[in-house]
Amino acid sequence: MNPKLLEILVCPVCKGQLEWKKSAHELVCPACRLAYPVRDDIPVMLPEEARAVGPDEVHGQA
Repeated sequence: MNPKLLEILVCPVCKGQLEWKKSAHELVCPACRLAYPVRDDIPVMLPEEARAVGPDEVHGQA
């Protein structure tokens, strides 16, 4: 994930910071506990495409 892109992307639901989960190819919003997929290096920032994540998957634990 491009670091510059990661700096400007925010959660579309709460506008919070996102965490890049390289192994899962997802951007995770810890506040909303939603994971947005990254497909072909393109973040899919649509709430309907996000998956719910558990508390153990946020804050660098996944």
